[in-house]
Amino acid sequence: MPTIELISKYFHNLSPQQIDQFSRLDPLYREWNDKINVISRKDISNLYEHHILHSLAIAKFITPHESTTFLDMGTGGGFPGIPLAIMWPHCRFHLIDRIGKKIRVAQSVAEAIGLSNVSFQHGDIGECRNKYDYVVSRAVMRLDELVPLIRKNISKECVNKLPNGLLCLKGGDLTDETRAVKAPIIEVPLSDYFSEEFFTTKQLVYVKL
Repeated sequence: MPTIELISKYFHNLSPQQIDQFSRLDPLYREWNDKINVISRKDISNLYEHHILHSLAIAKFITPHESTTFLDMGTGGGFPGIPLAIMWPHCRFHLIDRIGKKIRVAQSVAEAIGLSNVSFQHGDIGECRNKYDYVVSRAVMRLDELVPLIRKNISKECVNKLPNGLLCLKGGDLTDETRAVKAPIIEVPLSDYFSEEFFTTKQLVYVKL
């Protein structure tokens, strides 16, 4: 199930606009991947499962207030930020990455599908001083290294039931990483949300900050 049908399998109330936007990601990323390798060429056929649905695991964990703001740290070609921005059109997303060509791809894809709730920054996380309700990331670095870098970006004002913090998509054994983080943590196996084999070793980690 390599297409939009995989997203519809788990998210049943998508609007026609959301279905159209998700559907257009495949040809756009294939076109860009021929120019700039933002997704492994061996993995581009798994775009919906390994990248889009994986990103949307965060949407299974939280339903944010419409004014919620997100910082996607180390977004690469736009994950998890772009799928989440499609899912939550009334929230705001700021996507940052140190690699300029990847940010250009993410920005071009967002413009092509008409996303108006995203902004972009080519730079290091240290150059981003704004504050957000949540920082999201997908396997950017070890949790105990990531948390100190993004603490400054977490707003003290909370508009959601879930306290502000980090929502991180990770894989493998996280025992060493989580043990070193001095903050409350929730770990959720993605197999709780999705039945595909790919997700059996994947987890969502929430860190309250």
